Amino acid sequence: MPKAKSSRTRRYAPSSRRRGRGPTAPAVTRNPAAPSGRYTPPIPREYRESPKIVPITMFALLIAGMLVIIVNYLEVLPGGANNWYLLGGLVSITAGFIVATRYR
Repeated sequence: MPKAKSSRTRRYAPSSRRRGRGPTAPAVTRNPAAPSGRYTPPIPREYRESPKIVPITMFALLIAGMLVIIVNYLEVLPGGANNWYLLGGLVSITAGFIVATRYR
């Protein structure tokens, strides 16, 4: 008499893993055209330094944004305390952080 199939019967394909025949794919090299030595030439100086305007711009944007927010809360700007001044200060600070990521 045949056995009844239970609900726990495996319904997926058997393992297709190769056994005992060595690696399945050849070894991959990262860059076959690169020399085999470990020497890495230094980065040229022109790529390591940022222009002098980058930190100047970064600090100017950060300080300008901070001052706009402070002056907005002191209600010194025309129109009194306004959310547009606050938004302008936050945008300036965000731009300062973006410029800071370019500094090397």
